[in-house]
Amino acid sequence: MGCIRLQEIWIELGQGRRYPVVVGTGHLLELGTWLAERLTGQCLLVTNATLRRLYGGDLKSSLQARGWQVNAIQVPDGEEAKTLAQAGLLYDYMLAEGFDRDSLVIALGGGVVGDLAGFVAGTFMRGIPFIQVPTSLLAQVDASIGGKTAVNHRLGKNLVGIFHQPRAVWTDVNTLATLPEREFISGLAEVIKHGVIDADYFALLEATWPNLLARDPATLVQVIAGSVRIKGKIVAADEREAGQRALLNLGHTIGHALEAASNYRYSHGEAVAIGLVGAGLLACRLGLWSAVDHERTCALLRAVGLPIIAHDISAQDVLCYMAHDKKARADGARFVLPVRLGEVKCGLTVPVDMICDALAALGAV
Repeated sequence: MGCIRLQEIWIELGQGRRYPVVVGTGHLLELGTWLAERLTGQCLLVTNATLRRLYGGDLKSSLQARGWQVNAIQVPDGEEAKTLAQAGLLYDYMLAEGFDRDSLVIALGGGVVGDLAGFVAGTFMRGIPFIQVPTSLLAQVDASIGGKTAVNHRLGKNLVGIFHQPRAVWTDVNTLATLPEREFISGLAEVIKHGVIDADYFALLEATWPNLLARDPATLVQVIAGSVRIKGKIVAADEREAGQRALLNLGHTIGHALEAASNYRYSHGEAVAIGLVGAGLLACRLGLWSAVDHERTCALLRAVGLPIIAHDISAQDVLCYMAHDKKARADGARFVLPVRLGEVKCGLTVPVDMICDALAALGAV
């Protein structure tokens, strides 16, 4: 792939705190040069087996060439890596290798690697710097931005976590060329979620989805930068999710529960896609959301190959996991629901019987 001009989007957090999200092609190995002008010392490069083979060796060498002492560590694939036990193994390794408060963690991978590495960086010695190098579409448009880091608990996803902002997000869309098709399509759920939040962006997606599926580099840079701007603006206004940032949970109340109830047979993006449809069904039932906008959303999800129906899922299991969700209430669950394309409301409590009807419409039994 040829080089495309880098886009630098700054996430402004107030009180002088800010960090860049750098989006482009072919600049992965320039991270060492960028870092050398700002930090020096010992670095932990956290990745998985596949990404270590594809990019880890070259990235490690480029960092070492700029003066970094790099320790690379490999974590398991998938959600099984996001555990307190796995975090404990990283703490043990860092302490044995002499890491201190001036050390750096770099997360090379998708949302799972970023969540785990960010959680460890945020809790090791009360917090050390870290850099996100997202290699999946899901991570590039969503998980790497905003400082949410967490590990899972047996009762639910992301129940043990911390807000810890990265020093930078270094996004080279060339890494998407090696991403498996299912993972790529899964990432489009968060992209479409951003489209429901921003109508102009939704229209862009309707116009460009064939190029997105073809992984056209220029389209990828345009769309990823667009998602970053939408999420970055919301994060800047509400870093700790006291209000507006909850808009980004659109589709996640059902989605997270569906992931857990399926024992992660559904990927995060697939579950969020079904959760978006579920949120739309609830909003239609409450008279908030038009059938026209609901069908446009479903049509775009279908067009890119995302599921809109759940198969072989127990509605009772989904409700059970929802009861442990951070958004749960005794009289129902709090939802983020769409009102129209470009307008979303949060903090709406939906009664259990209405949720059951929506789950039945989604195919849960």
